[in-house]
Amino acid sequence: MTSDAPSDSPIVALATGDPGGIGPELCLKAATHPNLTTICRPVLYGDPVVLDLQANACGMTIDFDTASSPDRVDWDKPGVKLCPRDQFSDAPFELGAVNAQNGRAALDSAAAAIHDVLNGQAAAVVAAPQNQKSIALAGVDFDGYPSFVARETGLAPEDVFLMLCFDKVKIAHCTLHASVRQSLDFITFDRVRAVIQAVHDTVIRIGEGTPKILVGGLNPHAGEDGLFGLEDQDIVAPAIAAAREAGVNVEGPVGADTMLGRTDIDAFIVMLHDQGHIPAKLLAPRRTAGLSIGSPILFSSVAHGSGHDIAGTNQGDPAAIIAAVRRLTGNGAAQ
Repeated sequence: MTSDAPSDSPIVALATGDPGGIGPELCLKAATHPNLTTICRPVLYGDPVVLDLQANACGMTIDFDTASSPDRVDWDKPGVKLCPRDQFSDAPFELGAVNAQNGRAALDSAAAAIHDVLNGQAAAVVAAPQNQKSIALAGVDFDGYPSFVARETGLAPEDVFLMLCFDKVKIAHCTLHASVRQSLDFITFDRVRAVIQAVHDTVIRIGEGTPKILVGGLNPHAGEDGLFGLEDQDIVAPAIAAAREAGVNVEGPVGADTMLGRTDIDAFIVMLHDQGHIPAKLLAPRRTAGLSIGSPILFSSVAHGSGHDIAGTNQGDPAAIIAAVRRLTGNGAAQ
């Protein structure tokens, strides 16, 4: 099929994620969904053998139109646009398997999409879910897409942050996939200041205006003036003050357990992984997008798993993929 979006609409690279899971299915469904094809021109990145197998397993009839890069796509031709990756020429592909080959393939698709965006070939990347165990089996040091995006764009891993987005809610994380003990060392003035700035700049970049930001504390009740720990008053509060002096509309720290009750806030920042992920997965388990913020490119993944147990059964829901595309293209959350 051809895109129904205008010829000047943004090209969005869809990295198909772990091929053994539901990622390819989600991308195929998203790329043919009118909620997406009317606002952008999607291009898939993945192995055509995998995509054919996944489509057939799910009972989908898909014709592909392949090109080596988005600038070589003929948008007048029919078919789902695909930048093919040769990921299984030296190994058999097994649907539903957790293995090293699938882990390498997921990162290969994402890396190719990232590089094309860096080169100006596309406007943004939306990545289907990877599988941490498959990547570990491949021997790759990987703790999530934000640090991967950082490395692929020439930044230090700590310079890119995760912001979970669903409905009108945005929750950014100062630390992510590290133990609580390690995270305490990572929470510094510079890092808190950097995540505040990244949130401010990203919300403006995706066309949602200048944000009002609320920062949650590390400790219960944001430390209660030092009663429950000194980090909030000694580290978090000074970083907030510095951002405010630089013109960012930000306040806090406040207790992380009550912050989401504020309806006048455009974006929240939490210190630890679970402070953001628990409310996101409770409130929007299948429609949360994870933006990697602070890099030169727009990159989003989805905040749900790779679904290896339902791969090939046509149960995958592309809502989170579509929501991510809509947000990155300035069209809000999924409709």
